[in-house]
Amino acid sequence: MTPRTEDRPQMSVEEFEELERHAPETVRLEFLNGKVQVKPVTDGNHDHIIAWLQRLCMQHRPELWLYGDRGMKVERYRKGRARPDGVLAPFGFPAGHGDWSDAGGVLMAVEVTSHDSDTNQRDRVEKPGGYAAAGIPVYLLIDRDDGSVVVYNQPEDGRYLHAEKSPFGASVELPHPVDIILDTAPLKELVD
Repeated sequence: MTPRTEDRPQMSVEEFEELERHAPETVRLEFLNGKVQVKPVTDGNHDHIIAWLQRLCMQHRPELWLYGDRGMKVERYRKGRARPDGVLAPFGFPAGHGDWSDAGGVLMAVEVTSHDSDTNQRDRVEKPGGYAAAGIPVYLLIDRDDGSVVVYNQPEDGRYLHAEKSPFGASVELPHPVDIILDTAPLKELVD
């Protein structure tokens, strides 16, 4: 049996954080399953989707904020580093955290797929496991490739026990502790 990458990481978490600190602003780095990954820079529709979701979250839960690109300690033992497209947490959550926040207090992580070759592995495979292992109650994947929204919840033992996929246009319930219902019809206009 071949050892997993996270058992033999490319570098230590500390080395990754130093590398990420010196990366140019045009590059977003993540450290998942023991390997460095380059996350593509977002496009206008991607940014508009996050703004749309941020506005909805503020309308329904004004005590919360959807923080964009917040560095998060994920995976088991906080050995991974991810920059979700959004994290929903109480307003003021990242104050005093530095570059990387623990997941405690985060209600939901959000990813919007990018049009690159790594999006399947990163957003559909690695991120759910990393966010579940960190104990984030809800993971929302807005999948522009197939026009769907996937809501993952009930994290246990490094995975989400429940996932529900709905097409753009459906009414989607973001379960407790988020407790928001999304009308996803506007997403149909933002698929490119």
